[in-house]
Amino acid sequence: MNLTKRYTPGIILTILLSLLAIYISSFIPKGLISPGVFSLLIGMVLNPFTSKYTILKKGVKFTSKGVLKIAIILMGATLSFTQVLQVGKYSLFVMMFTLATAFGGGYYLGKLFNINWKLSSLISAGTGICGGSAIAAIAPTIEAETKDIAYSISATFLFDIIMVVLFPLAGKYFGMSDLGFGLWAGTAVNDTSSVVAAGYAFSDAAGNFSLIVKLTRTLSIVPVVLIFSYINERIKDKKNIKAGNIKSQEKINIKKIFPWFIILFLGIVGIRSMGFISDGLSANISSLSKFSMIMALGAIGLNTNFKEVSKSGFLPMVHGFLISLLVVLVSFGVQMMMGQI
Repeated sequence: MNLTKRYTPGIILTILLSLLAIYISSFIPKGLISPGVFSLLIGMVLNPFTSKYTILKKGVKFTSKGVLKIAIILMGATLSFTQVLQVGKYSLFVMMFTLATAFGGGYYLGKLFNINWKLSSLISAGTGICGGSAIAAIAPTIEAETKDIAYSISATFLFDIIMVVLFPLAGKYFGMSDLGFGLWAGTAVNDTSSVVAAGYAFSDAAGNFSLIVKLTRTLSIVPVVLIFSYINERIKDKKNIKAGNIKSQEKINIKKIFPWFIILFLGIVGIRSMGFISDGLSANISSLSKFSMIMALGAIGLNTNFKEVSKSGFLPMVHGFLISLLVVLVSFGVQMMMGQI
């Protein structure tokens, strides 16, 4: 009973915050700003007030970590391995270049701007994979601070707003086909809601193509999370060596660093791929996953002090803008080479 009392108030607060975010988002045309972004921002505004109440801390912390992982696991019900085959070799080819651009460009820009590697990596993940979902998935594996999570989501969402408006106009200006525009939006726009808004603003067919490409792109969360788990452990080892805590670099303990929730995520994807999850059930699980993600982002906001975020300065925002711009140009350029434009 005591355990329930310790967690319930904070969890209820994140649920109420999520409902408020969804309500506010419903007034935004074409889903331009997702409820998750509103949830994060409202949480940050409330932080100075809610942080005073210790009764909320346990539940908010659980939501920001435990519910976050549940949301990612449930996300698997919206995906299937057959989608990769349906979209074909074109999207996979383009995605190889955009992912390399996001993480390669992010690494060098992070070095140039002297941004800490965790914040730089989160911005790259949000830009290269799927906005807030990718940031949320990678954050616990690299032990990112809440202020870095909040900043990276803000950096990617601002560019998304610009792309939703300009992408359909640019696609029509260049006379792109439905497939070409779907590939472009699906590989270059960050958040799923923004991909949908941009794709269907061009045409219904382009919207369908862009959504399939975007969902396929989401599968890259798996290898990226595994890679960053390994990188984070290596960096921690190097710090321990410098501090004299260990004499030499030890062999990585895979069991220790492996993000086990990814196995459950893949399991759900596999079940969906085999047809055991109907479209109706998939839609219901997807709704639960989205609501859980909104709760988690709200909890991250509640744990984030805006003054701490502002200390990161303006350069990380420029970093996010430049990576997003590079991904847009690379995706367009690769498709030109392939004759899709």
